[in-house]
Amino acid sequence: MALDLKKAFVPPPYKIKAIEPLYTLSHAERERAIQSAHYNTFLLPSSDVYMDLLTDSGTAAMSDYQWAGLMMGDEAYAGSLNFDHLEEAVRDVFGYRYIVPTHQGRGAEHILSKILIHSGDVIPGNMYFTTTKLHQELAGGTFSDVIIDEAHDSLSDHPFKGNVDLKKCEALVQKYTTQKIPYINLQACVNMAGGQPFSLENLKALREFSNRYQIKIILDATRVVENAHFIKVREKGYEAWPIVSIVREICSLTDGCFMSAKKDALVNIGGFLAMNDEYFFTEAKALVVIFEGLHTYGGLAGRDLEAMARGLYEATCDDRFVAHRIQQVEEFGKKLMQRDIPIVKPIGGHAVFIDAKRFLPHLSQDLFPAQALAAEIYVESGIRSMERGVVSSGRDKITGENIYPKLELVRLTIPRRVYTQEHFEYATQAIHEVYLRRNAIKGLQMTFEPKQLRFFQAHFQPIS
Repeated sequence: MALDLKKAFVPPPYKIKAIEPLYTLSHAERERAIQSAHYNTFLLPSSDVYMDLLTDSGTAAMSDYQWAGLMMGDEAYAGSLNFDHLEEAVRDVFGYRYIVPTHQGRGAEHILSKILIHSGDVIPGNMYFTTTKLHQELAGGTFSDVIIDEAHDSLSDHPFKGNVDLKKCEALVQKYTTQKIPYINLQACVNMAGGQPFSLENLKALREFSNRYQIKIILDATRVVENAHFIKVREKGYEAWPIVSIVREICSLTDGCFMSAKKDALVNIGGFLAMNDEYFFTEAKALVVIFEGLHTYGGLAGRDLEAMARGLYEATCDDRFVAHRIQQVEEFGKKLMQRDIPIVKPIGGHAVFIDAKRFLPHLSQDLFPAQALAAEIYVESGIRSMERGVVSSGRDKITGENIYPKLELVRLTIPRRVYTQEHFEYATQAIHEVYLRRNAIKGLQMTFEPKQLRFFQAHFQPIS
């Protein structure tokens, strides 16, 4: 009998075979650590972190099947056997004809942008992602947000807040013409909105729109497995579909994809571009040699290609893996809500997002409340989270002023197959302790700001 993922508790579909010891610093040591890191959790050494919820990128625990694959790495410079296995996996799971591996997702973003974007182009997308938007801008394009309005409201319970607003797309076509819109960037489980999925109904409507205007749809498939799970449990008509079939249906409605395999493919490094268009493939092969490595290794060792191929099958061919993963995130979010912690609803696929505006209403966005809250959570508990608000949004490239997003969030990201229920009970208690003294938390001022992607390296200090 098939498991009813809407109703059943899904126990971990794995057992722990190896462990990594964790250590905790004292409260005073954590205070010194965050000061040395300039109140930026990205600058903390991992040895000073007890529970690392900074990101789910490359932080998954790989399976024994994947580790076994590492021993079968064909490290040939050209024509690696492991590339053949990856190519076969991408064709089986996603259905695209061609694949170009890259060292990670942003390598694929770079090549995609250099091929498809020209100066003055406008790229519609269902909310921006930091590195994707930057690569679009470096290629001479401008990102335009066409996500539905509910995505910018942390209290909205819309089940598919990652949906594209077709009226916004139509307005862009009328304003810029199709000649200036090279493709629509469709992100699965939109990160900056709180890990929110799109529906297949919306994607089919978008496909009709793009066919009418002959505009490509390029999928950001980084979290497509999680998006497929939400379709399975939330969208009528797909309840009995296996995850792999929903993933294949999503991809069949697009013209290509780029993927950071460090998320849903359960590996520590790797990514790829995939497409059906032979000209696009030929151009991508030429550029990957310049920026990444030969088109059959793309900056990766053969063993990494093998782990990625095996991870794609693991992630999509046993529905329990993604069901348990999303259940773990959801249960953590529910525990926080029971303590009155304000979070983005509905709870997304890869993380719980604290609404820093509602957590710290006395701090304006000029005082970087999400950055300040992430630092406070670390000092309280040794838990590393990250800011997703005004710091991540950066500056307007024309005016130079800060961009103030409606969502000012702290992301508590759950690595796959890493932490247990006890870890999340500890995290819940720690964040509740911070919430109890929230009115005493002060804002920050920025003391160093890099030109690009400032959230990675910026320095802060508490306001006096």
